[in-house]
Amino acid sequence: MINLAYKDISHSLSKFLITAVSVGVLLGIVIIMIGVYRGMIFDAKVLVDDTKADIWVVQQDTLGPFAQTSRVHEDLKNQIAYQDGIVGAGGITFQTFQMVNRGLDFKVMLVGYDPFGDIEVINKEKLIAGRVIQKQHYEIVVSKKTGYRLGDYITLGRDKFKVVGITKNTVSNGGDYLIFTSLQDAQILQFTYSNERVRSDEQRGIKGSNPHLVNAIVAKVKDGYDPKIVAQNIEDATHKTVFTKSEELHLLLEKVIKKSSKQIGMFTTILIIVSIVIIALIIYTMTLEKIKEISILKLIGISNFTISKMVIQETVVLGILAFISGNVFARLVQGGFPKRIVLDLSDAFSLFIVILIASIFASLFGIYKVVKTDPSSAIGG
Repeated sequence: MINLAYKDISHSLSKFLITAVSVGVLLGIVIIMIGVYRGMIFDAKVLVDDTKADIWVVQQDTLGPFAQTSRVHEDLKNQIAYQDGIVGAGGITFQTFQMVNRGLDFKVMLVGYDPFGDIEVINKEKLIAGRVIQKQHYEIVVSKKTGYRLGDYITLGRDKFKVVGITKNTVSNGGDYLIFTSLQDAQILQFTYSNERVRSDEQRGIKGSNPHLVNAIVAKVKDGYDPKIVAQNIEDATHKTVFTKSEELHLLLEKVIKKSSKQIGMFTTILIIVSIVIIALIIYTMTLEKIKEISILKLIGISNFTISKMVIQETVVLGILAFISGNVFARLVQGGFPKRIVLDLSDAFSLFIVILIASIFASLFGIYKVVKTDPSSAIGG
C-alpha cells in the first residue's frame, strides 16, 4: 500500500523541513527556558553543597543569610563545636561586590571562611588552577568566569588581594560568581567602617563596629547522629535559629528563588501552548493547500480514514523533526547565556511526549477539514 504521508512529504520536502526547523526554534526556546529553571535550582544548591555542612546556625528569628540579614558572634562556633554530635564548626560570611576586570563588568559574592578551621568551604574538585587559601590575609580564590589569572591583584576595600586559586562552576544562589577570602579579611570588608564613618559615628556618640561577627555558623554532624535532633539541641542551647542542610536547601528553593521559578514556569507553559497552536495552524494550512488533491483521492475511493491517517502521520513527523531541531538549537546556544543552563534528558523526554500528544491533537483540525471535504469539488475546480 502506498504511504500517502511519505509521498506528500517527499513532494514538498524542502518546505516541510523549513517548517519543522522553524517550529523547532520555538521549541528550542522552550527547552532553554526549562534549562534556565533547572540552572537556577542547581545554582541555589552549589554553595550549600560545597560547604558539606550539616547544620546552619543563624540569627534568631531570621531565615538565614541567603534570605535575610543574619549576624551572629564568631565565638559562637566554640560553643557549637562542643555540642554533642558535632565534629567541627566554623564561621562564614557572605557579601556582594560589583567588579570590573578587563572591560568585563560583573557581580560577585565574596565568601569568607577560616582557612585553618574545621569547615573547608572551597570544593577542591572545582579548583582548576592554583591552590586554596593558606594565609590569614590578602589571598583570594576566584571563579574562572571573572577573568582573573593566577598572580593578579584585586583591590577590595583598602587592601589588595593576590589571586592564588581559580575555580569553575562556583556561583551563588543568584548566579553571581563566587570569590573566597579568609574570614578575617572578609570581616574587615563587611564589618569595619572607613575612618570617615568612624569619626562621624564618634561625633554622634556611637561606638565602633564589632568586626568579630559572621553571617552564619556552619557545622558538621558526627556519623550516627540525626542532624534534626542535633539542630534542635543547638537551638535550645544557643537561642539561635538552626537549620539542617535539607531545611536550608528547601529554604533556598521556596523562599529565595520561588517567584523567579514560577515566572519562568508560566512563561514556559505559554511557549508550549503557542507551539501547539502554531503546529495546529501549520497542519490546517497544509491541509487547505491540498484540498483539491484530497477531493480527488476521495473521488477515486480513498477513505476518510486513510487520508486522516496521512494527516496524523505528517503531524507526528513534523513534531518529531521540530523537537530534534529544537534540541540541536538549544545545545548550540546553551553556552552563550550569562547564567547556567542545565539541559536534562528527562526534561527533554517529557517535552517530547507533550509535543507528540499535542501534535496528534493538533492534527484533529486538519482531519475535520478532510472529513468535510466534498469529493465533487475536484470536478472542474
